[in-house]
Order: sequence, then C-alpha cells, then structure tokens
Amino acid sequence: MTPIVAATSTNVPEMSVVLFAGIALIVAVGYAGACWVRPFTACKRCTGTGIAPPRLWERLLRRTTRPRALHGRPDCRRCTGTGLRLRIGRRAFNHFRRLRRQATR
Repeated sequence: MTPIVAATSTNVPEMSVVLFAGIALIVAVGYAGACWVRPFTACKRCTGTGIAPPRLWERLLRRTTRPRALHGRPDCRRCTGTGLRLRIGRRAFNHFRRLRRQATR
C-alpha cells in the first residue's frame, strides 16, 4: 500500500460516524423539545388511568368487570392517581436547573 492511500483512508472521517452523530443530535434536540413542550407523559404502570393495575388473583379470575368502588382498587402508587409522570429528561433538566440556582446564590 502506498503512503498516500494509507494517509487518505485514515484521516478522512467516515461518513457513518458523521451520519450517526447527526442523527443522535437530531433525536436529542427533539426529545429536549418534547420535554420542554410536554413535560408529563402517561404513567406506564396504570397506562394513564390513575387506578392501580389489577391484582394477580383478579387477573387470573378475570374479575375486573365490577366498578372501581366495589372492588376497592387504590390509586396507582407510581403516579399517585393522576395518571401522569414527569419525563426522565424533564426530571434531569429540573435537577440541573436546581443545582445551578443553588450554586449562584
């Protein structure tokens, strides 16, 4: 292999790395925008209903047709009955904003 070919093949950044970095940047900016515009998302445990998921024996016996008041299912523990949870990105943004505010006081 000649020195010219070896130098050109190692010094030029590969297009796949640049493409991957560009796509990752677009996804990160998009997620940051989503966290800014809509900071809350549906709770995955209760699927946004706010009611605790059925217990194991209720699922096995399929006794979920009764109204909520009769079978006494409590509110979802993860979202405290609201059906909404803060996104991970928004939680991180709030944490770093709080750190910055405390550091500048």
